[in-house]
Amino acid sequence: MRARVSWMNEADDAILEYFQKLETDTDHRIALPPTAVWYNLVEELSVLNRSQNTISRRMNVLADAGLLEKTDKKRGYYKITDYGLSYLRGELEARELERGKN
Repeated sequence: MRARVSWMNEADDAILEYFQKLETDTDHRIALPPTAVWYNLVEELSVLNRSQNTISRRMNVLADAGLLEKTDKKRGYYKITDYGLSYLRGELEARELERGKN
């Protein structure tokens, strides 16, 4: 079971799961900008009904917590971290996630 903490919401899980799926399918950590993540989760897959700005903000929050890494600050590309994958596998406790949030 995954640890959920007060600052997380369902968009966070969807974003992280999307990055995990891309890595699983390609055997490589894919880096994407928020716009591409939003387009795929909302428009293509209909997993979420959130605005592009919301997805962008949530990706920043996930990066601040160490679950995503901003790989290209100029263009705003992100990829999932080992910590993010550990969260998805249920290997983290809630207190670890609370500490990770800056």
